[in-house]
Amino acid sequence: PRRTTLTLDLDTSVLTVYGRQERAAVGYNPKKRGRRSYLAWLCADADTGEVWHASYHPGNTHAATISAAQLPRVFAKIPPAVRDVRVRADAAFYNGAIIEFLEGRGARYAIVAQLTQRLKAKVAGLRYTRVSPGVWAADFRYHPTGWSAPRRFIAIRRRVKEEPSYQLTLWRMGNYAYQVIVTNLPLRPLNLWRFYNGRAGAELVIREMKEGYALGNIPSGVWSANVAYFHLVVFAYNLLHWFQRLCVPPQWSRLTLPTLRQRLLLIPAELVRPHGRAILRMPHSYPHQEIFQESLRRIARFNVR
Repeated sequence: PRRTTLTLDLDTSVLTVYGRQERAAVGYNPKKRGRRSYLAWLCADADTGEVWHASYHPGNTHAATISAAQLPRVFAKIPPAVRDVRVRADAAFYNGAIIEFLEGRGARYAIVAQLTQRLKAKVAGLRYTRVSPGVWAADFRYHPTGWSAPRRFIAIRRRVKEEPSYQLTLWRMGNYAYQVIVTNLPLRPLNLWRFYNGRAGAELVIREMKEGYALGNIPSGVWSANVAYFHLVVFAYNLLHWFQRLCVPPQWSRLTLPTLRQRLLLIPAELVRPHGRAILRMPHSYPHQEIFQESLRRIARFNVR
C-alpha cells in the first residue's frame, strides 16, 4: 500500500580531517576542538532508516544555512500520496526560516529550542505539571527574537541524579534538567516528548554509516573526490537497506552490514557443472542455507518498475 504519512529526521555529523584537504574548515567540533572538518547533512526516513537526502559541506557551515537549500530538495521528493509530513530535528535546526518553510509546506515539526537567556528565564518561571514518574511538562506560547510570530513550545523537566548528557538537555538548573521543543503538532506534552525521542534513530543511522560504511574516512585531498565518496557511501547504505527490506526474510531485515556480510555474503561455496548445469554448492555446515535460498527466491520474484 502507498504511504500517506512520512516522518523525517534531520541531523548533521562532523567528519574530522587530519590533513590539508580542500575546503575543510574549523567549525563546531565537540570531540576534536580546533580541528578542521567537513559536515554531513542528512535527512533520514524514520520508518525505514533509509537516507532520504544528504549533502556534504565545509566544517564551518551551519545547519540552518544548509537547510535553506536542502529542504526544498527534500520536499520535492515526497510522493503526492503523502499527506502528513512530520519533521524532527535537534537544536542546530532551531531557526525561524526553517520553521516558516515547514509551515509553508504544511508539515508538522518538533525541533529542540536553543536555550537563550531570555528563553531560560521564561522556562524557569513556568508552572509544571507532572506527566509521568520523574517527568514534568509545561505548555506555553513564546515569540523568539527575529521570528515572525509566537509559536507553541513544550518544556520538559526531569529530575537528574547525575550529570546529564548533551543529548538529554542543553540546560540544567538545580536538580532538574530541561529540554524545550518548539512544535505545531497537536500532541499532549508527554506524547510530543516521546515522539521527539524517536529521533534517536537518526543518530543510529549516522553511527552505522560510520562503523559499517566508513563514512568518517576522507579518502582524498580533493574536494570533489570526497563529495563523490560521501554520496557513494550514502548510496551503498541505502542499497543494503533496500536489499534487506525487499530481498531477505523479515527476521534479517534489521541486521547490520558486518553481520549480514558474515552470514550471507562472505560464505565459502563452490561452483560446479555436473552434466553441464551450473550448481552452487555450499558447505553442509553452513547454518543459514534456508535463508540464503529464500533470499534468492525473493530476488527472482522482484520486479523493478
